[in-house]
This record gives sequence, C-alpha cells and structure tokens, in this order.
Amino acid sequence: MPESKSQELLIVTGMSGAGRSTVGNALEDLGWYVVDNLPPQMLMPLVELAERAGNALPRIAAVVDVRGGKLFSDVQAAIESLREGNAAVRVLFLDATDAALVRRFEQVRRPHPLQGDGTLLDGIAAERARMAEIRESSDIVIDTSELNIHQLATQVTEQFSEENAAGVRVTILSFGFKYGLPTDADLVADARFLPNPFWVPELKSLTGRDEAVREYVLGQPGAIDFVDAYGAALAPVLAGYQRENKRHATIAVGCTGGKHRSVAIAEALADRLAAVPGVAVSVRHRDLGRE
Repeated sequence: MPESKSQELLIVTGMSGAGRSTVGNALEDLGWYVVDNLPPQMLMPLVELAERAGNALPRIAAVVDVRGGKLFSDVQAAIESLREGNAAVRVLFLDATDAALVRRFEQVRRPHPLQGDGTLLDGIAAERARMAEIRESSDIVIDTSELNIHQLATQVTEQFSEENAAGVRVTILSFGFKYGLPTDADLVADARFLPNPFWVPELKSLTGRDEAVREYVLGQPGAIDFVDAYGAALAPVLAGYQRENKRHATIAVGCTGGKHRSVAIAEALADRLAAVPGVAVSVRHRDLGRE
C-alpha cells in the first residue's frame, strides 16, 4: 500500500505583478504557514522540518519566483523531488496579460526584476520564457488580468480554505462607554436604552454573565426585539464581508460601565450570530472586572 501523503505544500509562483503577495496574504488569513521568496533548494528542508513538527505546520505555502535569480533554475527539479516524497504538493501559477502587468508596474513605479537595462516589456518577455515550463506543469493556473485584489483573495479562499471553515470570524465585544469606545470596533451598538441593573441592589454586584442579570436585562421591553432585529440586520453585512474577503470583524456592544447590560446583550447576540452560515463567533468582555 502506498504511503499516504501527510504534509500539504502549495508552491505559489507565476509572473511578477500577477498577485503573489495578495495570494500569500489570503493564504495566511486561512491559517496556512506562508514563506515568501524561498529558494527552491530550501523546499525539501522546509517540508522535512514541518514533518518533524507534526501537526504544528500541516499546511505550508511557499512563494517561489524569479527573485531567486540563478537559484530559480532548480525549481522544476525541486518540485519533482518533492512529489516523489511524502508531501502532497500542488503548484499554483499566477498569470496575467502583458498589458495588465505593465499597468501594475507603472502604478507602483517599480522596475521588473528581469528588466535590467531594457524595457518593462523586455523583462516580462524574459520572465515568460523562464516560467514556461513550470506554468505548463502547474496544477492550478489563475489569470488575474481582470481581478482586483479582493476578487483574487476571494478566489484563493474558495479554492484553498478547509471544508466547513468559517468565512468570517466575528468577535462580539462588550464594553463600557465611560472607558471609551473600542478602537478596533467595526460596528458599535448601544445597550443604554435598557434599565441599568446597577441600580437594583441585589443585581449591582453581579454581571451580565449571571443568570439573574441576564433574565433582568433580556426581560426588559424591547431587549429581545433588539437582539433579534440587530442579528437579522447583521446577517447580510457578514455575508457581504465574506464576499469582500473581510475575514475578521469586531461588533461592539456598550453600556455605561460594561458590566451588566452590554455583557448580557453581547452573549445573546453571539447566540443569534452563531447560526449564520459561514460565521464563527467568539465573545469578549473588555471592561468586565473594572470597578
């Protein structure tokens, strides 16, 4: 029986200006361990190191390109050697038309790495010739000519995310307005429209995590209506975040001190959003425990 392939390695290569950095960032957001500008000779040692690390580095992406100079000439042999070993190896080649590449280089005002004393098109032509063999043998080819960075990242996410992986990770953050707005919040909701349990003697020392406070807060007129309506309003927002490749979002819920109302509402809202497809939810209480 052939030995199963355990270590997953994605080699990202292609034309300069075709989007390698965007792909690397998107893979990193998906949990891949990404190594940029790796000489082909280092691919095998990288895989061996990952295999010794066990499950610590199950998915590795290595960006390999002509910036390696003469070292890049060994890339095809390195890939063939890896495929004969115990790694599941795929090659992703990023391509684009000459016109698209020229436009991108002109926008960033940088020379092509193979341009030398020639023109930008001379550099692109030289790279195409050097890349022809590896493009022909690549597992996946993506033409990025008509893609912006968000569309390319979305394609990468669809292609390389783990099955059932969350499209967007949401943090529900409770806080107290008197301590200031959270600087990293994407959206802010205000729970101060509800009566404050602070003024109820038997609830003052408790928090929104305690059942008595939770029942008090959610039992107030409009509380459940707010949670249901806000959760429903956020569903298309989070779906849009996924389409636009925004993988992390922080939704803040505030009250005066961040101890009672915002905590209870944040917990209830998290329960609602956990049912939204493609969303993974966590809850954090910034000001819980402050005096």
